[in-house]
Amino acid sequence: MSTTFEPSLSSSQSGRPTMSAVAPSMADQLPSINFGFDELRDRMAKFTARFDTYIEQGRKRILEERNQYRMNVAELHEDQRMKKKDMEIVQHKINTHQQMRTKEDAERVEIESAITSLSQQREANLAARDALKKQIAEAQKEIDARLAAQRAHAQRIEAQSRFNVPELDFWVTNLCLRIEGAGQTDRLKFVYTHIDERDWEREAWFELNTAARDYEIKHCRPKLEREKVERVLERVNETRELPALLKGMRELFVEAMKS
Repeated sequence: MSTTFEPSLSSSQSGRPTMSAVAPSMADQLPSINFGFDELRDRMAKFTARFDTYIEQGRKRILEERNQYRMNVAELHEDQRMKKKDMEIVQHKINTHQQMRTKEDAERVEIESAITSLSQQREANLAARDALKKQIAEAQKEIDARLAAQRAHAQRIEAQSRFNVPELDFWVTNLCLRIEGAGQTDRLKFVYTHIDERDWEREAWFELNTAARDYEIKHCRPKLEREKVERVLERVNETRELPALLKGMRELFVEAMKS
């Protein structure tokens, strides 16, 4: 925009002669100056538009970056939460596995202890079985020996009984004696009569135990002195003669009746 200086209106209307009428004005001699305000205004308007556009784009970019940052932070939080959850699951699995290992170790120790106990018990049972077998074998030997001795004794008794039956009948008749069972297989009861002159029917008896090799008198009526009975048994066990026992016991009963 160009600006020119004009003479003052008041000066031109005064009618007085001026310096311009006489000589050229100083303003007329000055060069014409164009400040370019319109161009400057246009450039400032364009700069303002570009600046506003830059600001708007920067604001939009910042907003987008902020939104993206928030999304990234949210994703990171979600990833962190998922990883934390995964870590908790893994830790739970580790704890469960550790508990199972501990339980398995305890069961293994218990099973090993039970196996050891069973092994010891088995060894003890085997030792007891061997000891029992040995005892059974020894007992069987002893039983066999006793059975053999009993068979031999039975054979001797049987062989002697063939000769003793008539003799026994003789002594039964002459000693007023009868033989009865005493309620057990290895005992005999000998009952005497005619031993008391005042009462011939009065009885006296004794029980003879034949289970062992040596004879033994368990009971007798009337009571006799034990020493006298033992002397009779001692003679009989030495000679193995039953008539001597029958005769000796009758004599003891007669003596007891008289006293």
